[in-house]
Amino acid sequence: MAQLRFNALKKLSERTPVHVDMPGPNVSKFYGELVFGAEQMRGTLAPAVYKKVSQAIKNHEKIDEATADAVASAAKSWAMAKGASHFTHWFQPMTGGTAEKHDSFFDALSGIEKFKGSELVQQEPDASSFPSGGIRSTFEARGYTAWDPTSPMFIYGTTLCIPTVFVSYTGETLDAKAPLLKALKAVDLAATKVCQMFDKDIQHVVASLGAEQEYFVVDRALFDARPDLVMAGRSVFGHAPARGQQMEDHYFGSIPPRVYDFMKEFEIEAWKLGIPVRTRHNEVAPSQFEVAPLFEEVNVANDHNQLMMDVMNRVGEKHNLKILFHEKPFAGLNGSGKHNNWSLITDTGVNLYAPTSSARDNLLFLTFFITTIKAVHEHADLLRASIATPGNDFRLGANEAPPAIMSVFIGSQMTAVLDELEKKGNVKIEKGDNMYMKLGIDQIPEIILDATDRNRTSPFAFTGNKFEFRAVGGSDNCGTAMTALNTIVAEQLENFYELVNAEIEKGEEKRLAIVNVLRTYIKESKDIRFEGDGYSDDWVKEAAKRKLGNVKNMVRALDAYTTKKSAALFEKHGVMSHKENEARVEIKLESYIKRVQIEARVIGDLAMNHIVPTAIAYQTKLIENANGLKGLGVDNTAVVQTIKEISGHIDAIKANVRAMVEERKRINKVTDTHKRAIAYCDDIKEKYFDVIRDAVDKLELLVDNEDWPLVKYRELLFLR
Repeated sequence: MAQLRFNALKKLSERTPVHVDMPGPNVSKFYGELVFGAEQMRGTLAPAVYKKVSQAIKNHEKIDEATADAVASAAKSWAMAKGASHFTHWFQPMTGGTAEKHDSFFDALSGIEKFKGSELVQQEPDASSFPSGGIRSTFEARGYTAWDPTSPMFIYGTTLCIPTVFVSYTGETLDAKAPLLKALKAVDLAATKVCQMFDKDIQHVVASLGAEQEYFVVDRALFDARPDLVMAGRSVFGHAPARGQQMEDHYFGSIPPRVYDFMKEFEIEAWKLGIPVRTRHNEVAPSQFEVAPLFEEVNVANDHNQLMMDVMNRVGEKHNLKILFHEKPFAGLNGSGKHNNWSLITDTGVNLYAPTSSARDNLLFLTFFITTIKAVHEHADLLRASIATPGNDFRLGANEAPPAIMSVFIGSQMTAVLDELEKKGNVKIEKGDNMYMKLGIDQIPEIILDATDRNRTSPFAFTGNKFEFRAVGGSDNCGTAMTALNTIVAEQLENFYELVNAEIEKGEEKRLAIVNVLRTYIKESKDIRFEGDGYSDDWVKEAAKRKLGNVKNMVRALDAYTTKKSAALFEKHGVMSHKENEARVEIKLESYIKRVQIEARVIGDLAMNHIVPTAIAYQTKLIENANGLKGLGVDNTAVVQTIKEISGHIDAIKANVRAMVEERKRINKVTDTHKRAIAYCDDIKEKYFDVIRDAVDKLELLVDNEDWPLVKYRELLFLR
């Protein structure tokens, strides 16, 4: 094993740069060239057909067969002209990734290339191959993928990829996209109703998303020499290097040349696919980086994020690099999140979370701002559940990520605004160079954009013209969190609309009715607002006083999905039926169990087959040394002490690994999935992982570097 480590280090020293050329001087010349989007459809479809497609997308309507045939014919011709030979329905099953089955345009029976509207609209992958949470039996294979026209087709390699939803034979959703589309429709309908109380010209509201993606980059040979990274995506062992991130010299530092070449090629490929990546930089931890795109409609942004991770992996392979999206691949270092910057935009171009100088528009802004805070307060447990993943359990609250406690940060200025609105006061609020605002029943202030600091310890922070849901994990599908967020906001907007109308029916003037409801919401949702350090122990104590949840593991967090309140919420807005909701929880629990099982096996294998033999072999050398010293009459006390230390760690490893194996055998007999998942969390992960790791990591400091079998953190993180 040690030989594998040093062979990997040798390969690293022999790496040569991969030269990358830009396709042209301007990105605008090739941006989106592999996307069959609105521009391509406008240029290839008859005007009447293009109008039908556009209207169907805008109004959530079905596309008729003749229109689908026309789109299929145009897409085929365009794709083949670009070198495509196959097509696939590209979907997002509940496995954490994307899936595809490629079919050729060429039809051997007719001897020509064909692509019909029926093939565009629907295909039949094997549904038994994907988790269904009990919706389907494994012998029931039929399932369907159905075209999502709101997300553009694209060419990946030589295949035309068609974004689709994935449903069972009986119609239940089996993917991450379908519930998201339904949640986006729900928030569109609810937000539009509220907007029309202010502006009758607003006909639609679109949710937008900009997902900042954090990730680690390590050399491929070093990655391959770490079985835990290969099998589990994270390092189960590894002593912290002498220098990690404590010098704070990585963030925004110069990008290493190999990583820069990778980033350059990745961005080129992303731009061709219409992914609007814009920002790249070093992150806080060594070998950690971030890419951030421009904002897009949530569904498209999520598709692009899923595609982007695949592109990053493929381009990384060309540069002999491995891209790690796991939320916590290295203990003691910052983990990786996927910060979801979310907003609502009207079809008239108004960002509903952007304050302006207009009193009327600011009342509209405050309506959505306060109602969103109220939504988070009412459904904080569901929002926490929506970001629950096995990897996020290692990250949340680990001194660099938001804690498991859901709270909202709005900044000192907006806190003062809400406090004054709550009191109906007319108090001057000072800020900076004589800037101030007044707020009372008769006056909505000019609110200064970005006039408050950011709080990176908050899981849900207002950042000037959007909310940043920072707690989403680096490997997760944004669709899960966005489904929950848009659904709870839709629900709260519906409630707001009903309460305001009830006040109006009692004779209250509309504007005052709106303010009255907002004042009630401010009072009722105060507990969810927190402006301080979310990492502090004081906040944990304060949150407990406020009766805010602090669910630290995925298994228990998921319980929020199956409450009557949450189940009724999803069903009311047509997002998920009770059956679909319960199935998703079952799938996530099964996934958790499997992930912990895999990690436990990796820990056992590495510890017993690599670490312990290495430690014993080194111990034998020390024993020979101790005996030699004794024979010479030289004091061997220090060597003997080291031998005893090694023996103690070996005994601890062997005892705990054996106990963990026996515990797994017991737990595997538990038939109830939820109870089995709880047991894997409490009796395997929490009880044994850190104990075994501690003994192994101590041995790393005792065993000769030349003998140690695993690539060390200092090599993984600092050698490129």
